[in-house]
Amino acid sequence: MAKKSNKSVKPKSMKPAKSNEVAPAGAPKLPPELEKKLKALKTKLDKLKDKVLDKFGDYIVGITLLPPEKTAPKDEKADDKKEKPNPDQINIMVVVDDTTSKKMSKDELHQKFSSIIGKFAEEIDKNIKTQSILLTDIWQNCYDGKSDMNKLISVGAPIFDTGMLAAIKIAEIHKSMVIKKFDKYILSYVLAGSLVQGRATATSDIDVWIVIDDTDVKKMTRAELKDKLRAIIIGMGAEAGEMTGIKNKLNIQVYILTDFWESLKDANPIIFTLLRDGVPFYDRGIFMPWKQLLRMGRIKPSREAIDLFMSTGEQSINRVKLKLKDMGMEDTFYAILTPSQAALMLYGIPPPTPKETPEVLEEIFVKKEKMLEPEYIEILKKNVQVRKDIEHGTRKELSGIELDELIKNAEKYLKRIKELFKTIEEMHNQKSVITLYDEIMTIIRDVLKMEGIEKAQDEEIIKLFEDELISTGKVPARYLRDLNEVVEAKTKHDQKKLSKAAVEKARKGSTGLIKFLIEYMQRKRGRELERTKIKVKHGDKYGEVILLDKVAFVIHDIDAKDKRIEKAKINEDGSLGTLTDSSLGEFEKALADLKMPKRAFIKEPVFEDLKNIFGRDVQVLVNY
Repeated sequence: MAKKSNKSVKPKSMKPAKSNEVAPAGAPKLPPELEKKLKALKTKLDKLKDKVLDKFGDYIVGITLLPPEKTAPKDEKADDKKEKPNPDQINIMVVVDDTTSKKMSKDELHQKFSSIIGKFAEEIDKNIKTQSILLTDIWQNCYDGKSDMNKLISVGAPIFDTGMLAAIKIAEIHKSMVIKKFDKYILSYVLAGSLVQGRATATSDIDVWIVIDDTDVKKMTRAELKDKLRAIIIGMGAEAGEMTGIKNKLNIQVYILTDFWESLKDANPIIFTLLRDGVPFYDRGIFMPWKQLLRMGRIKPSREAIDLFMSTGEQSINRVKLKLKDMGMEDTFYAILTPSQAALMLYGIPPPTPKETPEVLEEIFVKKEKMLEPEYIEILKKNVQVRKDIEHGTRKELSGIELDELIKNAEKYLKRIKELFKTIEEMHNQKSVITLYDEIMTIIRDVLKMEGIEKAQDEEIIKLFEDELISTGKVPARYLRDLNEVVEAKTKHDQKKLSKAAVEKARKGSTGLIKFLIEYMQRKRGRELERTKIKVKHGDKYGEVILLDKVAFVIHDIDAKDKRIEKAKINEDGSLGTLTDSSLGEFEKALADLKMPKRAFIKEPVFEDLKNIFGRDVQVLVNY
């Protein structure tokens, strides 16, 4: 590690806060005793900070003053062997960014920083005790489910901070508030964004992601659960900012588990970035397994996995040129095999075995799609055959001339496969615009049906969408722009003028539009469904009668773990037919098949049926 100049050096990746402050402006008021101590020590602490930054400026994430060690109670027997805390000791933590260090191991780096910084402290005041912590060790503790370091940082008073200490402090406090309130629902609390990617500044937003378990929600829709918890959690974020005095915006994203899983299956790039870079401050066994699977490339067919296969090609070619000749065959083989499998994955086919890959590639891209020339299939087949001969012992060695030919053909093959990738992506872009257009039009038609408009032609959709949903304030105006972008992309496709930029623009806008409309339908359907329910009290139990189109379902005790459910036909006079046993599965299927609940009119015979079902003491609940 090269020694820095005598001038103080600021980190390249982060812009530090004012370095002459012991604690950030607006921080919570410290106890009088500690505040007095800080003022007395300010000169010494500033001197230590300047010496550390002058020596290691590019590597220092933060320097913070820790609370004094707790002394044992007077009535507790002292342990003679254990060293008693020094009441004058000043504890300092120095956080070191070791993510770019390549010249020495972690242990060597930690020992070097600890030794030099410890000497600086001793020269200034022997009562100053420093501990150097590597940033990767803090993250590793989080991966291992340990939060001791984070809690220690959260109670410290920063002397110098590039922004990382503030992020850990507010995230740790906010996490504790959220878990205390919603422990049953919180699955993961993750720090993400520019901070963990090493490209933040002292003023960057602090991005956190929270995953909520919605798999056991019965008394409200999933959208309602998300909206309810999200509002409270964001409010807690503002409260945590006031408590800590940290001005950086705490950017909180809340996901329900089912949405998170769908995004994961759909290879949503935002979710993959979260899994790849995120650091869990709390995890109940959801985030870390997915993170590990992504690292292994086992979540397929994600673009990360495809890119992983594709990137091995050029890497392997470079290694082949440096390896011994007898190793060259293995590398050239995989250099063209894995990109071939990646091309098939991008097309939409699971990767075949090495032996099957040439035939599948030929069938799809040469014969069916006419995207690839037969000579490239011959290159792949020859590679497979040569490797097979070496593996089975029919060929004892590979000559230099043969190796050169394999490398030359592999480079030629890789160049052509890259072009094939572009062709496949263009084909997918063309198809995706049509699929996207049809999907959005279908959803809008379903929404309009809920508003009483049964039929609408494509050319009328935008006008009806604007008049019935935008103008009435039911849907935000920005979604009209998103709809127009999708329609414009479809028009360009029909005119054979569709560009990649237009496709990406349509995709970007459509995500929010689709999500909003689906949640709108869920909420509206949920409200309409509530109107079909007759809620009753009988004895100390609460029951429900749900009047669907032609059948009614009876739940005798809505709070029971194993609910007893019956069903009956709804007669023309409004009375209920003979009750028969039903199940929760049958009830949920009936709800799923019901596109939109019809208005239910309660006729007089139903009241007699309620007495027969629940007993003479039954009471009908209103506005419950």
